Amino acid sequence: MDECEIVNRAKLKDETAFEQLIDTYKPVIERFAYQLGVKQENIPDIVQETFIKIHRKLHQFQKGKFTTWVFQVTLNVVRDQYRKQKRELKLIDKAKQSQLQTIQSGYYFEKQEHLFLHECIQKLDEKYKIPLILFYFHDKSYDEIALILKIKLSVVKTRIHRGKGKLKELFETSIGVEVYQNG
Repeated sequence: MDECEIVNRAKLKDETAFEQLIDTYKPVIERFAYQLGVKQENIPDIVQETFIKIHRKLHQFQKGKFTTWVFQVTLNVVRDQYRKQKRELKLIDKAKQSQLQTIQSGYYFEKQEHLFLHECIQKLDEKYKIPLILFYFHDKSYDEIALILKIKLSVVKTRIHRGKGKLKELFETSIGVEVYQNG
């Protein structure tokens, strides 16, 4: 059964089809949320809230790739969570955060260099971070990224180019060695 058929059945309130959507997209949403900087302990909440919104608004999905729409919904849920945290929390215990990240990063990263790259990516502005994550870690095309972020294709290209430059600077500053920029 293809994605379109599953989505159409889920629109008709077919619980089995919606469960298939959950099974298919849960790992993608978890990974994307983590790469956007969501703490490990908050990822299940993001996933749950994302699927609640998908379930409520599935009838509004009309055309395009369903995965693009899922990324848009996830991004909005993450942004909402950040706004909520910003209002609720004034101080963050950085020591606890770094300890949690070190302990649990093994789930997402195979090598220490990957964790270091993740930390550098987290230091980027959101406008550069999100296109880089979507392009390099989720294999989204520039066109798909433009749709997900609701920006022009030329803006996506510019942000990825500038984001790579800023990431290179962060990386070089942190390790003290010049890095050659390859795609």
